[in-house]
Amino acid sequence: MEPATCRYQIDAAKALVELCDRIDARVLVQHSGHFRADQLLDRAGAEEREREGLFELAEFCRPYGVRIAFENLFAMEPGQCRQTPAEVAQTVKAVGHPNLVALIDFSHAYTESAYRGPNFREQLRAMAPVTGHLHVHDSFGRPQGLHRTYLQQEDAALGLGDLHIPLGWGDIERDDIFSELVFLPGTVLMMEIGPRYRNEQPDCLAQAKNLIALNSRAERGAAEAI
Repeated sequence: MEPATCRYQIDAAKALVELCDRIDARVLVQHSGHFRADQLLDRAGAEEREREGLFELAEFCRPYGVRIAFENLFAMEPGQCRQTPAEVAQTVKAVGHPNLVALIDFSHAYTESAYRGPNFREQLRAMAPVTGHLHVHDSFGRPQGLHRTYLQQEDAALGLGDLHIPLGWGDIERDDIFSELVFLPGTVLMMEIGPRYRNEQPDCLAQAKNLIALNSRAERGAAEAI
């Protein structure tokens, strides 16, 4: 969104697309942009630059067979403004390119909903129809705010911020969510569990497989209802 570096960012992303092709990776994650409180008057211009950049990048991806997965984030400092998950979905729809899909990071959406006030589940429902990639990890949806801890363990003890803790250690209602939402065909689910919890990864994998099974039933139910 920053005009001074926009071209550099697009060119760097194009180089990453070429790298994806070399290693046979067909999804490239792109974080949604942000702007500061003193840039709010330029919001329309910033979002237009973002959409134009995403279209250019998605068009560049077409011959490589790479899809851009556009990820929802959350405010990382006071006064910072980011798109809500529903606004990320609007961006993907506005760009309207087959090589661009949304990426739901459930913990990011949970935290941003708590910070900004929209209903968490409604935000996910807005994103799901254009989503082709998922990041799953757990948290309590508590924004970091002005509180800065010295150690990562303090954040975990207080339940603050983007914790990347094992599935089931936070309070995201994953089973209900995956039993309801329907995503795009070929959607990839990726666990993002922090390395200090590596011993919990087998259990997280079992839970992730259960989420996939729940979602498959939701897809079948949606197809039968048509």
